[in-house]
Amino acid sequence: MTAEETAGQDLFNANCAACHGPNGIGTDKGPPFLSRIYEPKHHGDMAFVIAAHQGVRAHHWQFGNMPPVQGVTDQDVLKIVTYIRALQRANGIQ
Repeated sequence: MTAEETAGQDLFNANCAACHGPNGIGTDKGPPFLSRIYEPKHHGDMAFVIAAHQGVRAHHWQFGNMPPVQGVTDQDVLKIVTYIRALQRANGIQ
């Protein structure tokens, strides 16, 4: 894992894992990122930045609305996305 991916993993664990699960596998509170719905062609990197800052209305899944994530910067979210993309590649999602 690269230093950027490790930094993203730490930020993911602190800000996202409670709902999106360890290693992005999802929970009963949030969807998995290891889904083709979140592949780069469908949800680009900036979609994650917007979601973190503005929240998201429920649209793909039945988990309810995602609130904004307090205290993360654009750079933090982009590091998180680097980690998510690495997980996706490792699971055949490109």
